[in-house]
Amino acid sequence: MELKLLNAEGQAASTLQASDTLFGRDYNEALVHQVVTAYQANARSGNRAQKTRAEVSHSTKKPFRQKGTGNARAGMSSSPLWRGGGRIFPNKPDENFSHKVNRKMYRAGMASILSQLVREERIAVVEDFRVEAPKTKLLVKKLKGMGLDSVLVITDELDENLFLSSRNLYDVQVLEVENTDPVSLVRFPKVLVTKGALAKMEEAWQ
Repeated sequence: MELKLLNAEGQAASTLQASDTLFGRDYNEALVHQVVTAYQANARSGNRAQKTRAEVSHSTKKPFRQKGTGNARAGMSSSPLWRGGGRIFPNKPDENFSHKVNRKMYRAGMASILSQLVREERIAVVEDFRVEAPKTKLLVKKLKGMGLDSVLVITDELDENLFLSSRNLYDVQVLEVENTDPVSLVRFPKVLVTKGALAKMEEAWQ
């Protein structure tokens, strides 16, 4: 499989040979959906909490007499049927949202996403991608010179200047190979991969 190798102006200077296993796989929509859903579910912190009828603040006094009022009988204001009462099946912080995805399935899902990016011409390789100083305007100028606005940059090792320059840009994200996730690959319209990162990706996900 051949990938475009871009120069500093964002033009395709040549091509680079890449692994067919990683970049030439058929698209498996069901598997990609499962991998993306599992990643998002596993990122949930489970910090929501509701109270049972034993935990809400209430009086134990009977709200009104049993008969003669025309209302349905009630024993306590903590009833789940009442406004301000407890929940029957409340959400708790220890709720587990995690999804299990086998390692082979995850690798196959990532390969399926990368292969689709190649087919849609949304991924390209660069020799290196750095900025001279941790300044956002330098990175914006560099990306504008390459004709890019919204892009995911995957590097073999995180350059501090590049990382600090990208923090204020919503449409730009810089990740190392080991921190690359399926949601980011799907989200961005363009993906830039450095040569060193490409070798690491082939080693990790084949």
